[in-house]
Amino acid sequence: MMLLGELISSVCGELSEIQISGITCNSKDVKNGYAFVCIVGTSVDGHAFAEKALESGAAVIITQKDLEIKNQIIVDNTRRVYAQMCAAWFGNPAKKLRLVGVTGTNGKTSVTYMLKNILETAGHKVGLIGTIQNLIGDEVISSHNTTPDAYELNMLFSRMVEAECKYCVMEVSSHALDQYRVYDLPFDVALFTNLTQDHLDYHKTMENYLAAKKRLFCMCKTAVINIDDEYANELMSGLGCNIVTCSNGNNATYSARSVKYRPDNIEYELLSSGKLSHIKVLTGGEFTVYNSMLSSVAALELGIDIEIVKRALSSMGGVKGRAESVPTGKDFTVIIDYAHTPDGLKNILSTFSLCKKNRLVVLFGCGGDRDRKKRPIMGNIAVRNADYVIVTSDNPRSEDPGAIIDDILEGTKGYNTPVKVIENRIEAIKYAIKNAVTGDIIVLAGKGHETYQILRDKTIHLDEREVIAEAIKEIGGE
Repeated sequence: MMLLGELISSVCGELSEIQISGITCNSKDVKNGYAFVCIVGTSVDGHAFAEKALESGAAVIITQKDLEIKNQIIVDNTRRVYAQMCAAWFGNPAKKLRLVGVTGTNGKTSVTYMLKNILETAGHKVGLIGTIQNLIGDEVISSHNTTPDAYELNMLFSRMVEAECKYCVMEVSSHALDQYRVYDLPFDVALFTNLTQDHLDYHKTMENYLAAKKRLFCMCKTAVINIDDEYANELMSGLGCNIVTCSNGNNATYSARSVKYRPDNIEYELLSSGKLSHIKVLTGGEFTVYNSMLSSVAALELGIDIEIVKRALSSMGGVKGRAESVPTGKDFTVIIDYAHTPDGLKNILSTFSLCKKNRLVVLFGCGGDRDRKKRPIMGNIAVRNADYVIVTSDNPRSEDPGAIIDDILEGTKGYNTPVKVIENRIEAIKYAIKNAVTGDIIVLAGKGHETYQILRDKTIHLDEREVIAEAIKEIGGE
């Protein structure tokens, strides 16, 4: 139990003495003595459920407008107040951690895992919040959103503090920033990976998308920025924090020089203030240069010695669903990658086109109820960068899978690259495996770490590793 005045500092008088037994923004979760916060969502307005919340025993209603009900508190922004209340409810645990946030369209997951590994190599206990899963040291906690809602987020921070974590490294999505889920959190370091087309179904324009990302850098002490991205200068404009820049080859605070690319690793010299440090990472691709450089620089800004950084990166395995090579026992290669944006797809195909011995085959789809504009763009990238393209379903959600595929195919017209359409993703993967020939590299793009597929009326189990294994058995493998 807490007094309302302890949760909302602006409340005074009798209201401040109301005993609160819990906080929620979901009217279905309201219990006796709860504070119910009315949130205006993308499809549902919580204000419509205020009366129901009172009937369920809510002690107070936090609202953005006068609902003419008892025990209401009107505020300018209920999302901000909800975040502050959740933090106060758990004793402001983020202030007891060194908090690092990573934002950008691509690379967030890889950067957080690299940085977690570096900090752990330095002897620290680390929490992680992100797309694949949440971690408190080695304890795994399932993840439903890239960045959880404010209540779950602060609960995770609290558990990290109890477990004696010193650091929390977290992915910070544009949705979370726009919806104030991370409002007023004390980030020691914030990292920017890149900004490419994604989530325009929500943000509508790239300007809005960038503005959401920029909020993170108004909440941190130090910003670590990939200045090779076309939006970097606009992002840095007007920031009041310490800014540290990174580049692959160009002048910056830290720059990668003499980069050597191989199918399964990269090496480069990290240049800063005239000093060179040799970096090796056991994952291929230019994106790995950026991911490892950003995580290295963040660690250095947090006071970690460069020798520890080097040792951690050189011994670290891959991240699930990120350029993940799946053993097949065959003379072709299968890669699973989360690439679900134009830039992500281009990056993964560019990486493996450099080391192919025969065909580069890509299998992908696009998510339903998401940015439609990127679908033909991704189709075009596929036919321009692969030797054979299989278009299939991703997570169609409420949309017709065939209609999504038709949108993708618009971008493939006018090219000679063979394109095969197989709507069922399981059948498509098996087709790719059964028709592979010696030296092929098959990239399964879009699902990555996910082990499910979201259809119109249900969510089904779909782990691409299991489908690959089944296909290998069917062609006479082990």
